[in-house]
Amino acid sequence: MLARVLWAVFVAQAVAGFFVDLPYNYWLGWLPLLAAVAIGAALRGTDERRHAPWEQDAIEVAPPVTGTWSALNSPADKVPSHGTHQLGQTYAIDVVAEPEAGARPSFAWLWPVARRNEDFPAFGAPLLAVADATVVHAEDGQRDHLSRGSLPALVYFFLVEGIFRSIGGARRIIGNHVVLDLGDGTYAVYAHVQRGSLRVRAGDRVTAGQQLGRCGNSGNSTEPHLHFQLMDGPDARTARGLPFTWRGVGVPAGGETFTVEPAGERV
Repeated sequence: MLARVLWAVFVAQAVAGFFVDLPYNYWLGWLPLLAAVAIGAALRGTDERRHAPWEQDAIEVAPPVTGTWSALNSPADKVPSHGTHQLGQTYAIDVVAEPEAGARPSFAWLWPVARRNEDFPAFGAPLLAVADATVVHAEDGQRDHLSRGSLPALVYFFLVEGIFRSIGGARRIIGNHVVLDLGDGTYAVYAHVQRGSLRVRAGDRVTAGQQLGRCGNSGNSTEPHLHFQLMDGPDARTARGLPFTWRGVGVPAGGETFTVEPAGERV
């Protein structure tokens, strides 16, 4: 909390400095930022040790999507897959819909600065339960923002939006999301869900393959995609990540395309 307050103080005075002369030396304005970074580094070191990977067999579950998708930030390439063990992300994976070549907009250096979510085939795609489970958390009230698929948008994403989302806490980073209790101390997280798309709520029982909601672009996301992970607890702030494998797919590596047929069409 202290680190978040220091970040907020630094951002507030940086903005104020454009309009008024601050009553202290320019260099003193960097002290809150330096203190926040130091606190964050100390906490991260503790968290890295507490959440370090341990030897465990991958837990097999059904794929959470159907159709043709590509993997990004995959634990098949590195662990932790997203560069941190925080928020239970040790073995997390991102997937984007790639129904055919060119269907997903490519990165633009300058223009268009941002794209509509509807331009991406992942937006609105059904998200499916990976096993018979109980819903322990479900929320879909956060907005789906525009893509961050250009250089100016990425600068904004990392230097402005990312800071404020970090100050806002885990739910602002994860965005709309669902947490399923799969039993035996295993929990599945679906992040960046589309606003207003959830068909379940906390306490509901779901069966494998049942639609939970739709893929969106809420939270700390540059484009519509699904962020999926398994954890050993229901709260990403305290849980540790668990390795997974998708039945019939495995763990696709970054850039690898995979196809999952709808249940009625699987052989």
